[in-house]
Amino acid sequence: MSPALHRRLPLLATAAVLVGLYASGGLLYDGFLSGRVALNLLADNAALGLTAVGLTLVIFSGGIDLSVGAVVGFTSIFTATLVERHGVHPALAAAAALAVGGALGAGMGALIHWFRQPPFLITLAGMFLMRGGAYWISTESVGLTHPLYNRLAAYELPLGGRLGLPVTSLVLLAALALGGIIAHYTRFGRNLLALGGSESSALLMGVPLAGTRIAVYALSSLAATVAGLVLALYTGSGNPTFGLGLELDAIAVVVIGGTLLRGGRGHLLGTLLGLLVFGVIQTALTFDGRLSAQWGRIIVGALLLAFILVQRLLHERLGRRRDPIHTV
Repeated sequence: MSPALHRRLPLLATAAVLVGLYASGGLLYDGFLSGRVALNLLADNAALGLTAVGLTLVIFSGGIDLSVGAVVGFTSIFTATLVERHGVHPALAAAAALAVGGALGAGMGALIHWFRQPPFLITLAGMFLMRGGAYWISTESVGLTHPLYNRLAAYELPLGGRLGLPVTSLVLLAALALGGIIAHYTRFGRNLLALGGSESSALLMGVPLAGTRIAVYALSSLAATVAGLVLALYTGSGNPTFGLGLELDAIAVVVIGGTLLRGGRGHLLGTLLGLLVFGVIQTALTFDGRLSAQWGRIIVGALLLAFILVQRLLHERLGRRRDPIHTV
């Protein structure tokens, strides 16, 4: 088997799992294959998908970002409080949230690089900082009543018939497209994969390690900030508890999508497929009605474990093929 096919196998496996789950749902539940249900997979999971886009880039580089869920919660309550209690226009509130999120990400990237600290610890500190900031702003939910939010929430891009794509889905699709271009068609994306593959090799190749790390964590925080804005629009409120555990769901989506957790290999298309797998599982549980939402966690956990083991086996097999010691 060629190395190129080895690299594509996790992506193909995710696609096969998605098709199998979707087909099974169609056989078991009436209406599961309707266009409205398919479109809701994007709308209902837009915040998770946006967070996963940023995390995919971070994991490409061999890092991790545990702060994204807290950034989502902070963004929602921060913007809602500015708009509803201080009369700030939603556009200005969103710009302020993006500035805070970008600064947090860039700061974490700088600390990770210059102080040579594990991304796990630095982003864990960022998680506590942003979650604490969210509760400092407000411990209760703040409803969004500004007319602009109402217009955006009601808008749908017509697709024919009674189907339409809401703003949340459009933002997610735009982020996936932009993330795909950055990851696979720019020098920055190649630098991320090189850094994730081997930091020493990336340094010899002339990759600007400091700039790359700072930029990728800034992008991750910006993606999480946009996710917070989208979630506030979707729910019509800001809440400091939004995003609890979202970072773990996003990591699961990325890994199920075939991205190597140690970095250096992956694809944004896989992240989209992983997101759809997650969404199909949740939708099937809703259609069934007999099982609790916790079963979705159990199924996702089993898939995550399976994909980690498959990645490990494929990585070892490819390594043996490249290592002349193991060549017969």
